[in-house]
Amino acid sequence: MEPAPQNTCTAFAGHELLASGDLATVALAVKRVLDAGEERAVHIFDDVTSQLVEIDFRGTPDEVAARIAGDSGAKPDAPRGPGRPKLGVVGREVTLLPRHWEWLATQPGGASVTLRKLVEEARRTRRGEDEMRRSQDAAYRFMTALAGDLLGYEEATRALYAHDEQRFNTIVELWPAGVSAHAKRVAAGAWR
Repeated sequence: MEPAPQNTCTAFAGHELLASGDLATVALAVKRVLDAGEERAVHIFDDVTSQLVEIDFRGTPDEVAARIAGDSGAKPDAPRGPGRPKLGVVGREVTLLPRHWEWLATQPGGASVTLRKLVEEARRTRRGEDEMRRSQDAAYRFMTALAGDLLGYEEATRALYAHDEQRFNTIVELWPAGVSAHAKRVAAGAWR
């Protein structure tokens, strides 16, 4: 999975921080390390989601860079589904109980307009909670992938979900410097 273009990523070899920055810069740094014979597992994480980023490292550094630059992820010949694609509208199935459909049918503008309004209202009112949950999930994903074998991992995870920033920071401070700093940075939104 590739990060969104505006996102940065961070690479580790084992527990050692290799590089952080835009995807192309990080990928080329990792390519140099791999070509030098690195034997530890190398992981590249999207800095926002902590999803692992997969890169095809075959070939020369220029070939790797060209693949990254040319891989937009878009499939121009993909068939279009229902909705209004030019407007960004995507049609998908929604399953509701009959009483929900009855209520939606009585709303001005119909079901689609009402559902969009409900979603926008929920996004506005739950923005802080959603950001906190995304940060917790990203920190957990990173910690599970890279710190699961480190002292205090379970306790750090409990502190993360208990919103105990001080306890979390105390525990992860015992980890290798790069892992500790990255875990704190990814978890920062969980404390707001």
